[in-house]
Amino acid sequence: MARILIVEDEPEILVLAESVLQSAGHEAVSAGTVAEAQAIINDPDQKLDLVFTDVELGAHKEGGFAVGRLVGEMREGTPVLYTSGRPPTDGMLAMFAEPSAYLTKPYTLQELTEEVVKLLGRA
Repeated sequence: MARILIVEDEPEILVLAESVLQSAGHEAVSAGTVAEAQAIINDPDQKLDLVFTDVELGAHKEGGFAVGRLVGEMREGTPVLYTSGRPPTDGMLAMFAEPSAYLTKPYTLQELTEEVVKLLGRA
């Protein structure tokens, strides 16, 4: 069982992602803002195996990238799964923490679980 931080500012999507990942046997921890995510990532007592973050978080058009950079600094090697309603550009891909993957919204529940399994296998 992996412990996954979900960073999503849309409550309906957050609840759905939590439900899907918990149904797949994972423990979900959630954050609705960059600040909430930072507090969890910076806490050494919080075990995190993967971070699933929206790219656009409220007023932060690139908030997910800030989350990814923090993961890279504080939790090197922890996979980051990014998502957005926009397809990734080459510029976006260059900003991703490694290891990482990208899901374009709307994604299927199967796509979400498959990407999580792939990333956890690479970690």
